Amino acid sequence: MKKNVLIFVLIAPLMAIILSVAKAYYYYDVWQYEGAEVVFQVLPGEGFSSINHRLDRAGLIGSTKVFYRYCQMKNLMTKFKAGHYQIPTSSTMHNIIDLLLFGRPITLELTIPEWKNFYEIAAILETHGFISKAQDFIKLARDPDMLQQLDIPNETVEGYLYPDTYKFDPHQSPAQIMRAMVEVFRQKTKSLDYGKSSLTKAQVLIMASVVEKETGARAERARIAGVFLNRLKKKMRLQSDPTTIYGIWDRYKGNLRKEDLQETTPYNTYRINGLPKGPICNPGLDAIRAVLTPEQHDYLYFVSQNDGTHTFSKTYSDHRQAVEHWQINSKNRDGKSWRQMKQN
Repeated sequence: MKKNVLIFVLIAPLMAIILSVAKAYYYYDVWQYEGAEVVFQVLPGEGFSSINHRLDRAGLIGSTKVFYRYCQMKNLMTKFKAGHYQIPTSSTMHNIIDLLLFGRPITLELTIPEWKNFYEIAAILETHGFISKAQDFIKLARDPDMLQQLDIPNETVEGYLYPDTYKFDPHQSPAQIMRAMVEVFRQKTKSLDYGKSSLTKAQVLIMASVVEKETGARAERARIAGVFLNRLKKKMRLQSDPTTIYGIWDRYKGNLRKEDLQETTPYNTYRINGLPKGPICNPGLDAIRAVLTPEQHDYLYFVSQNDGTHTFSKTYSDHRQAVEHWQINSKNRDGKSWRQMKQN
């Protein structure tokens, strides 16, 4: 009897160790996540305990204790990289640890539409979780040091944030995102020929931003560019609503009032001669090309037809008739601008 007890006392710890090792092996290399493929996010600066418990809550690991012990033993508790990771079905704990250590975080697509200004782009980035605060991006867009680094000779980055579909790491900094967008602008525009334009390169970008804001109809861009260039040649003010709106952006509520048109700002082209101080949005390549190769005509005016297109006129009297027909006549005012149609 005593001999059996002694054997049990000697064997029991060994059996416990064997069972513990078997359990650890099972949860580390046998147990599998059986759910659908899922994205797991490691937050910047997130502690190991939080990662461990969130993996457990998501059903991605079978044992928080085994995960803890293994990572502690291998000195991995501070080695996981921030980012979004695609966790496939049938992943083991071993697979997941390797992914968080050596895997490449996935990038997420984000489309920046044409005609957006940097305030709107900041809001888009915040809404989609690419930056925590839109104000950080806005502040950076005005930062003299950042503008110098980007070789932008303006007071803001406006005009240089190229509208495109991007693949961003969700944890890229606002500066990294801004640099990426400016770099795409450089690449997209490097082959353009500015030599035949009567405008400087900077003026082309300003004019393109106005054209971009005035119409979303691709076929009209070169024609509208021609209208503005004709007005400049005749020393006429551009009288563009979008430029005026940009000058009061911080307090614009959606309706352009008479007093807004009468307020002198560097962007109110009802009050100033020539082009506005700088770009009013970030134009795409089509708008820039439209300014470089404008349609040759004698039009000096245009008015919305409330369907995304415009009526063009050569004389002020013809323009007044078009305004009467399309804007003052209530029957014809039903409709939407091209911006409203694109937003719906």
